[in-house]
Amino acid sequence: MAEFVTVAMVMGGLGVSLSAVLAIANRRLYVYEDPRIDEVEEMLPHANCGACGMAGCRAFAEAAVAGTIEPVKCTVNPPEMTQAIAGFLGVAAGQAEKQVAMLACAGGSHVARNRARYEGLATCRAAALVAGGFKDCSWGCLGLGDCEAACDFDAIHMDPHGLPVVDEDKCTACNDCVVACPKDLFSLHPISHRLWVACKSLSEGDQAEAECEVACTGCARCAADAPEGLIQIIDYLAVVDYSKNHLATPKPIQRCPTGAIIWRDADNGAIKGAEAKKITRKSPLPVLRG
Repeated sequence: MAEFVTVAMVMGGLGVSLSAVLAIANRRLYVYEDPRIDEVEEMLPHANCGACGMAGCRAFAEAAVAGTIEPVKCTVNPPEMTQAIAGFLGVAAGQAEKQVAMLACAGGSHVARNRARYEGLATCRAAALVAGGFKDCSWGCLGLGDCEAACDFDAIHMDPHGLPVVDEDKCTACNDCVVACPKDLFSLHPISHRLWVACKSLSEGDQAEAECEVACTGCARCAADAPEGLIQIIDYLAVVDYSKNHLATPKPIQRCPTGAIIWRDADNGAIKGAEAKKITRKSPLPVLRG
């Protein structure tokens, strides 16, 4: 009996000591967290997509409460929720130009040739591991839809020619398609970047066009027709300097023979120049080697 009492007293004393240690540790190590963080997080979409540049919605909420990021930087939230966060925090919602994913390729199956028939795992990443893919153009879209599968916002769909089409209204610039594409064909741009080169081929002139009928051939007509410095030809490819985007007009697209450089109209989509050849073919081009 005496042993039981002794053990009970020891355990009780140990419990009191540990409780005291925990209480002291809690007081000294306690880090205050603004309760508004939880409120702001609840008003966010919980997508954790990273489009805002933060690690997730919790990190965004912490930054918003701290005043280091504007509520509008969450591109996934609807405008009314952005305003709700701004009102709750007593700050301005801020201004930000919408960004969208853009594809630097127009080489669907009806205009771009395949050099071989691919029968492996039906993903772009897997196909790219086999000698860079089956496209005759080494830079072209493989059309197996990794970007479509990666998009959590239903903003990318494959067209009948195996080419991704981005829905600007649904795109949140989350960057997932950029990461998913093994050919690095996607990049994020403000919607004001209307002058666009839908090609990344570095093949020379005639070879580029033989590989894909809508490839940039580096003919330099667009550069000649554009304001000075807006477009350069680098390695047979037209490159737009978007720091001079305020100078951009549809004029440089007019004489492009393949339609590789386009004007992205807000209402009418991709517009090609007057001298671009007309593509009427609907069926895929034959495979060069079966």
